[in-house]
Amino acid sequence: MKGTVRVESVPAPSLQGNALGDPAERSLPIYLPPGYDPSRKYPVAMFLHGAAQDENFFLQGQVVILDRAIAAGHLPPIVIAAPDGSLRGRATIYRPATFFANSRAGQFEDFVMQDVWDFMHANFSIRPDREAHALIGVSMGGSAAYTLAIKHRDRVRIAIGIHPPLNLRWENSQGEYRAPFHPDDWGVRESLRGWEALGRRKFFTLRFRDLFGPNFGRGRQAMDQIAAINPLELLDNYDVRPGEFDFFVAYGGRDEFNITAQVESFLWRARERGLEVGVAYDPRGKHDLATGGRLLPEVLRWAAQHTPSPTP
Repeated sequence: MKGTVRVESVPAPSLQGNALGDPAERSLPIYLPPGYDPSRKYPVAMFLHGAAQDENFFLQGQVVILDRAIAAGHLPPIVIAAPDGSLRGRATIYRPATFFANSRAGQFEDFVMQDVWDFMHANFSIRPDREAHALIGVSMGGSAAYTLAIKHRDRVRIAIGIHPPLNLRWENSQGEYRAPFHPDDWGVRESLRGWEALGRRKFFTLRFRDLFGPNFGRGRQAMDQIAAINPLELLDNYDVRPGEFDFFVAYGGRDEFNITAQVESFLWRARERGLEVGVAYDPRGKHDLATGGRLLPEVLRWAAQHTPSPTP
C-alpha cells in the first residue's frame, strides 16, 4: 500500500495488486463510518462496480448515500472497500468487463478475495464472522457479488445485486437472448455467438464478444469458464442450501440488456431449491442510475435488517 486519498475525510490507501501483477497502481477507496472506533469490531462490505466503470463509481455518489443512511441510523455502521475491477485500472467502454473473475485477463477474484480482503482484515477493526461480511455490486459487480459469495461461502453470507446479470448463459429454448423469461421456455446457451447483441443504449450496442471475449475467448472452453462464474449454475454446482445466504436483488422490468430475464430465471431456480431471495422490482425500470435510485430505499431497508451491528 502506498499513497493516500480521502473519501469524506477517510483515508483510502492505493493498492498495488499482487494477484493482478499489472503495473497499474489501483486505488482502493475505503469508507469508515461516522465515529469509527478501532476498539469495536465492524461489519464489512466490498462494493463492486459495473462494466465500463472503476472504483470512482463508488466515490461519485454511492458513498455519500451510504454515509447519510448510517449517520441517520437507517443502516448499521459498516466499513466498505471499493476495489478497482477494471481491466487496465481505468474506466473504459473498450474491453469493459472483468466480472471480478480469474481469467486470462487477470486474477481479479484473487485480487478481491485475497489481496483486498487480507488488507482490510489486517488494517481495520472487522468482525470475523461471515454473518457480518457482505458483497454489494451493481450490474457486472452484482453478478460478481453473488459468484464470489457462493465460492467463498466460508467468509461471506450477504450478497446484494442491483441490475445484476445472474444467468450469464440465459436464452430461451429457441436460443434467443432477447426473449422474456417463462418457466416453461428457458435454458442455458451452449455456444458463444460473439456478434449477438445483448442490448443497445442510445448509439451503443453491447455484444457478447465485447463483454466476454477479452476474458474467456471463444468456443467450448469459453462457455465452460462462463459457466464457472454463472450465479444460476453455481446454486447447483455448490449445492447452496436454504438459510445459507442472505440474497437480495433489485432490478427493472424494461432493462435494455434483458437483465430482467436473467434475474427471473435465477429467482425461479432459487425457488426450486427452496432458497429465499429478497427482491426489489421496478416494472418500468431500466438499466440506469435513475432506476437504481428508485430501488435504493428498498435495498437499504433490507440491508438494515440483515446487517449486524458493531461489537465491543
